Amino acid sequence: MAIVQIQFTHGMADGEVGLSVDDIVYSYYGKRSGSVIEAKLNGSMKLMAPEENRLKIINWVHKGANEKAFYDTGIRQIMDTSCVMCHSPASGMPVPDFTKFENVAKRAETDTGASFSSLARVSHIHLFGIAFIFMFVGLIFSLAAGVPKYLKATVIVMPYLFLLLDISSWWLTKLNPNFAWLVIIGGGAMALSFGFMWIVSMYEMWIMPRLHSDSRDALLDE
Repeated sequence: MAIVQIQFTHGMADGEVGLSVDDIVYSYYGKRSGSVIEAKLNGSMKLMAPEENRLKIINWVHKGANEKAFYDTGIRQIMDTSCVMCHSPASGMPVPDFTKFENVAKRAETDTGASFSSLARVSHIHLFGIAFIFMFVGLIFSLAAGVPKYLKATVIVMPYLFLLLDISSWWLTKLNPNFAWLVIIGGGAMALSFGFMWIVSMYEMWIMPRLHSDSRDALLDE
C-alpha cells in the first residue's frame, strides 16, 4: 500500500510512470523552469482533465496567468468542472482552494517544490507514525529465538536511523536537488529493515517447526 501511495504522490511528478530521481527532485526541490500548475498537469494530475483542457490551462499560464483571461478564455469553467471537486474547502482535503483566483494564480508562479510548512507537517506525521509501527514490529522481532542478540539489536535500531535519514533528506533535497538520492536510499533501507523483521517474525511464529519446548528468554538469551 505504501508503494501505491508513493506512486500516486511522487511517481508521476516527471510525467512518467514509475518512481525516479527526477520525481523526487520535482516533488521537493521543484521544477524551477515552470510553474506548480504546469508541473502537476504534466505529472500527477495529468489524467485528471481532458487533454484539450489541460493544454488550455498550461497555455494560460505561459501567457502570464492574467486574471481577465482566466475568466474570458474559459479557464474558470475548466477549473469548476475538473478541479474544484477536490480543490475546495468542501472536499476537506489538504489541497489548495481553487475556487478563488488568487490561489490559482499563486500556483501559476515558479515551481519551488514542497513548501516548508507542508514538509514540517508531513515530517511530524511520519516521524511519530512510522516510529510507532517500528516500535511494535521491533518488539515482536525482539522475541525471535533464532537471531543472535548483537544482530537483533542492530536490526531493531536501524529502521529508526534510516527514518531520520529519510526525513532529513526531504529537507536537504528542498535546498539542493543533489540530495535526492538520499531520499531513495533512506526509504529503501527503511523498507528492507522492516521487511527483515517482519519475515523473521512471521516465519518463527507460523512456519518454523517446534521440535521441543524452549524455556529460554528470547529477549536476553542467545
